[in-house]
Amino acid sequence: MGEDPTQDGKRFDPLDAWRGVRDVYMDAWSKNMVEMVNTEAYAQATGAMLDTYLTASTPFREALEKAMVKTLEQLAMPSRADVVSIAERMTNIEMRLDDLDAKLDSIHRLIAQAVGAPPQPRKARQPAKAQQPAKAKKTVTAKKAKRGRK
Repeated sequence: MGEDPTQDGKRFDPLDAWRGVRDVYMDAWSKNMVEMVNTEAYAQATGAMLDTYLTASTPFREALEKAMVKTLEQLAMPSRADVVSIAERMTNIEMRLDDLDAKLDSIHRLIAQAVGAPPQPRKARQPAKAQQPAKAKKTVTAKKAKRGRK
């Protein structure tokens, strides 16, 4: 009986009317909320609440930061300030290397001009390959071979 389609071919849904009411209700609320949020009074009230929250939470945040720094020190781990400091140093080193690279290129060009040869383009720097594991492997096998001889 509940499976029987109605006249237009759809099943009867007793909650269909409630869904329509809900949709109209949600549309009305969303329009009113958008109008309210876009007012100056709302912006001032939100700003005042945010200022109050930030003022009240500052001592707790500072205490949490101090506890976290002490915990990280005890665990021999870097704090955020340590990581930022290292990042700044690495950026400074990278900039200096770029400056040195540019100076070397200009010196190379000047030497090439003085000799009269056309300047040859330098190859791009490639990162050093990790060869230590292979050396360590050879060392271990060499030690085993020596032990086997004795």
